[in-house]
Amino acid sequence: MNLSGLLALTLLPILCLGAKKPSFVGTFEDYHVKSQSSAPLRLDDASYDDLTAIPRNYSVVVLLTALEARFGCQLCREFQPEWDLLGRSWAKGDRHGDSRTLLGTLDFADGKGTFQKLMLQTAPIFLLFPPTTGQNAKRDGQPIRYDFTAGPQSAEQVVGWISRYLPDGHKPAIQRPLNYVRIITVTTTLLGIVSFLSVAYPYILPVIQNRNLWAGISLITILLFTSGHMFNHIRKVPYVAGNGQGGISYFAGGFSNQFGMETQIVAAMYGTLSFATIALALRVPRMSDPKKQQLAIFIWGGVMFSMYSFLLSVFRIKNGGYPFHLPPF
Repeated sequence: MNLSGLLALTLLPILCLGAKKPSFVGTFEDYHVKSQSSAPLRLDDASYDDLTAIPRNYSVVVLLTALEARFGCQLCREFQPEWDLLGRSWAKGDRHGDSRTLLGTLDFADGKGTFQKLMLQTAPIFLLFPPTTGQNAKRDGQPIRYDFTAGPQSAEQVVGWISRYLPDGHKPAIQRPLNYVRIITVTTTLLGIVSFLSVAYPYILPVIQNRNLWAGISLITILLFTSGHMFNHIRKVPYVAGNGQGGISYFAGGFSNQFGMETQIVAAMYGTLSFATIALALRVPRMSDPKKQQLAIFIWGGVMFSMYSFLLSVFRIKNGGYPFHLPPF
């Protein structure tokens, strides 16, 4: 072996030990250790640049927000508890860093330079930086942006968005703490309802079993829906309308139109006709005095005739070609 070859073999271990490692080696591990004690990571301009620098063999999800009250970002403050919950759940479920993903928060107060560099005018905003080296890498390194156009998001919704851009594998699940106040409130309410029903049961049962009560409820419901109540809610009809002559129209012409006041008038007519029929069928036959019975027949019969005459006149308003009518309307 010549002298040059021997010299190369001698210097090879020294050159290998002195070779410079890639800049991203150790970055993920360092920040992952920090995230185990404080998640999501609280970033500033320097740590943001360090964490998102190219090349990188990991993913980074950064929430750019403005939490201070002077910035007036209500959406930022509403979403922050969900983001903190997501960060804690991710750190707990990814202790060994298998997902190769870090979560961080950059507040405007700590990262004004970054906000200016990115020319951001609104907050909050998500930026997901995919890896630029290794498996599932994207060479351009451009972040994927997510704007809160649909209002506050839940932690589960954000995890779903992040998971779409990460490789297949284990994704930490959201672990919400037990809401003890809600559990105590619901339990106390249920116990109160059960206690009340236990004490009031002997008094409530006869009312519930009353046939006249259910008949009245059924009758009111039938009158409500046959008069067009559901039509009003679906079409959002006006209550009344002008007649073009300085007056008010209570009835809309045509069978495809209706006013809110019209529904109430028709329901009142149907209700009056129903009560008149019930009185003639049930109440009048039970009267023991013949004169009072005869008077009741004339009164309820007159009410039914007059109301039916009014109903026909309303029908003629709805359909101008209808030829029939009854006096006095």
